[in-house]
Amino acid sequence: MVMQPFSSTLGPAQREQAWRELTEREFDVLVIGGGVTGSGVALDAATRGLRTALVEARDFASGTSSRSSKLFHGGLRYLEQLNFSLVAEALKEREMMLTHIAPHLVHPVPFLYPLSHRGWERPYVATGLAMYDQMAGSSRTVPRQKHLTKGGALNLFPGLKSDALVGAVRYYDGQADDARHTMTVARTAAHYGAVVLASAEVVEVLKEANRVVGAIVRDVETDQRYTVSAKVVVNATGVWTDDIQKMVGGRGQFKVRASKGVHILVDRDRIAGEVGLILRTEKSVLFVIPWDQHWLIGTTDTDWHLDLQHPAATKSDITYILDHLNEVVAVPLTEDDIVGVFAGLRPLLAGESEDTSQLSREHAVARSVPGLVSIAGGKYTTYRIMAKDAVDAAAEDIGDLKESITEQVPLVGADGYAAMMNLKSELARETGLPEWRVEHLLGRYGSKLHEVLALADEDKTLLQPVKNAEKYLRAELKYAVTHEGALHLTDILARRTRMSIDTKHRGVDAVEETADIVGPVLGWDEATKAREVAAYRERVAAERASQQLVTDKESDAERTKAPETRQDLRTVTATT
Repeated sequence: MVMQPFSSTLGPAQREQAWRELTEREFDVLVIGGGVTGSGVALDAATRGLRTALVEARDFASGTSSRSSKLFHGGLRYLEQLNFSLVAEALKEREMMLTHIAPHLVHPVPFLYPLSHRGWERPYVATGLAMYDQMAGSSRTVPRQKHLTKGGALNLFPGLKSDALVGAVRYYDGQADDARHTMTVARTAAHYGAVVLASAEVVEVLKEANRVVGAIVRDVETDQRYTVSAKVVVNATGVWTDDIQKMVGGRGQFKVRASKGVHILVDRDRIAGEVGLILRTEKSVLFVIPWDQHWLIGTTDTDWHLDLQHPAATKSDITYILDHLNEVVAVPLTEDDIVGVFAGLRPLLAGESEDTSQLSREHAVARSVPGLVSIAGGKYTTYRIMAKDAVDAAAEDIGDLKESITEQVPLVGADGYAAMMNLKSELARETGLPEWRVEHLLGRYGSKLHEVLALADEDKTLLQPVKNAEKYLRAELKYAVTHEGALHLTDILARRTRMSIDTKHRGVDAVEETADIVGPVLGWDEATKAREVAAYRERVAAERASQQLVTDKESDAERTKAPETRQDLRTVTATT
């Protein structure tokens, strides 16, 4: 019998097949949580030859992994905390992402570190950045630090107040669309044989003789329940880690604490600058990051004890960001300049300090009972290391394991990306698309671009831009469903594309067009389509209303008024 090749496609047909496999096979590893860590665990396990399944209660990256600062970085402030090992580890990961694991998704981004004190500050910062450069290794792909006079800094960032700095240092890090990156990690796991399912909620963890042996998984779309057998279950649910532990009974070996981080987006023309900024605040740092046609500005760092699915940004959070930004920019920004807002929750390992900015960004792995491994903490950049450590810990239940090889495994779309970038002029002529759009698409899909464009073979209108979001092609909306596992309008407008944060209408003005394109693929009747459209509109309205309220409690109450398109998620087990 010849083994059938695996596919990275996560469409409706593959979903049906995945449910069959989930119940017919015994797995070595069942991963709960489709954020970047859980997806990374599934990829690590699958590429070691383990029979692997990944289940996610909502959508890939629907939690923290779509709401980060979208950076692959070492973390300069961790140097000040003398956490050299974390910085060195993260910088190594950044380099691998930029070069061979995800060069189509992760790209270099320059930053200015403004200096506000003469004399002591420049050598102090220079020393830290020299360590940063050194830890990145001699083969790094980004330039070393460059020292600038005040005039040189203002040439790169004319939008700064003249009195906001006396000079600056330029350095580089990496950035990515976090939701696309996470989804691509999950697709890559599927490419290597993992069974990957979204809208698959764990409602019960199964035990025999005090050993975890699998789980009951509910299809959120049909409410059917399935028994899944596994030698080990990996709990990679981030801020929901404790909820899974409660299913098993008792407390785990560590506790996860949620810290809310809020970001805003404004159009690039609102601030004159060619590079990003890293600014000190009294609590942490504030990033001003060039992100395509926008500036991404944040973040905050406050405890969160309310709804974990939909952390709400308050008017106070937004004011905090604007106030700190306006201290240094020449033309002050107001709420009217804001295009999008999003809030995410960092899954921090709980510590003694009440200051969340001082809690550890390192990760921990625990085997609280036989057959259950929990992984929590960490930072987006180091997801691959976290995944490796979690799978290593599973050896106690599985037996001898092959070594992790994900350092050598490019994500789907990476192979052939560099060549296609060199051929972008020819691709533009071949497709009739502008060269800038081909380059933009390659930065989202890499060498899978041909799959996206092939959807237009039978419908040429799919090569047209989305009417009220011209950054995206209509084909991308369909591809989100046929290949990327999207099941609802929110999946497409908030994560496969980023219309929910990068358009002033937050996706509302494109929701009808999106529903018309994907409804037939997903088998929607008119009533289902109308319900999906209405739910998305209500979601955006609730978010806008919550952002006009001052306290977390008020904003949370307003945000949670919006209906869920994935119904009855009684047990919260979503993404990291």
